[in-house]
Amino acid sequence: MKRLFAQLLFIWLFCFASLHGTEFQLRSPLDYQVFQRQTKDLGTIRIVGHLSESVPKNSFLEVRLSEDNHAGHWQRIDSVIDGREVSALVQSKPGGWKKLEVRIANTDAEIVRATVEHVGIGEIFVIAGQSNSANFGEGMLTIQSGLVVAFDGLKWKIANDPQPKAQGNSGSFVPAFGDALVEKLAVPVGVVACGAGGTSVREWLPKGSKFAIPPTIESRVEKAPNGQWTCKGEAYDTLIEQMKTFGPHGFRAVLWHQGESDANQKDTSRTLPGKLYREYLEKIILDSRRDIGWDAPWIVAQATYHVPGDESSPDIRAAQASLWQDGIAGEGPDTDTLKGDLRERNGQGVHFSVKGLKVHGEAWAEKVAIWLKGRL
Repeated sequence: MKRLFAQLLFIWLFCFASLHGTEFQLRSPLDYQVFQRQTKDLGTIRIVGHLSESVPKNSFLEVRLSEDNHAGHWQRIDSVIDGREVSALVQSKPGGWKKLEVRIANTDAEIVRATVEHVGIGEIFVIAGQSNSANFGEGMLTIQSGLVVAFDGLKWKIANDPQPKAQGNSGSFVPAFGDALVEKLAVPVGVVACGAGGTSVREWLPKGSKFAIPPTIESRVEKAPNGQWTCKGEAYDTLIEQMKTFGPHGFRAVLWHQGESDANQKDTSRTLPGKLYREYLEKIILDSRRDIGWDAPWIVAQATYHVPGDESSPDIRAAQASLWQDGIAGEGPDTDTLKGDLRERNGQGVHFSVKGLKVHGEAWAEKVAIWLKGRL
């Protein structure tokens, strides 16, 4: 009798799913999504889904993770199935892309299933600054490892140039950085690049921040009647939005590459003293940590190069280095040393050539890998 009852229940559940066309849409993870690992050997995948209709109250959730064409085993995990909303957390080791299957079942019957072909546990970075942090390189790069992805606010994709969210429509250091880091760490890398061309550190300050010396470009700042200048906060708000996307401890660090638009300006009255550069960037870092609710690490590059003959600003460079020395930020690469054919127009420009983008990205990967050693 019990066996007959189980068979009838199985048939009923099958019909429930088939006749009513129950659908299961996953909001998380998305295809190619990367989750920040918590330790060297462990990370958590967040499952959030929506059912087209409710399932029986005693239903449960199971997951199966497969990698390298080796199918894993179904595991029942703790979950919340509240009406049509489904949520759960599943832990797994970092590595290559994993295929995630999620099913809702009741006794021995599967009601509905959802599948994501590429899910990763690895390292995530938010990239900010001016043009050399964005898409202004002389040519475009493509991902070679297949394990580097970018998030555009709605979906994840292989991080071939140009990078979504960042300004410009050409090349960036991201593909070379990601591929080099994958080679060093053997985990997927996710990025959100939101750099804006030509921006001074003054333009990245929170809305309402006041200063006496205006940047060369004034579109993101405004002059007050008393002669002071204030920042409109647009770049800062964009940065905070990207940082909040991942939640507390949901990314590894902010990579900051900026300084050229504060150093050695043609109108010398717009050049920012190093002391103020340090003050403003420290404010951006500390305010951003407060506004996202956790102490996100920052890694700051040295970046003041313009063209041959105007190759560095010792004042701004010292300000950038002082943030490392005082433990406010980690040490990024010294990009002022990247000259000659590493720059556009046969070495005559401020942006990087294709060769330079590769060297720039590899330099970032080297510094990030060193910084990570004490944190994994």
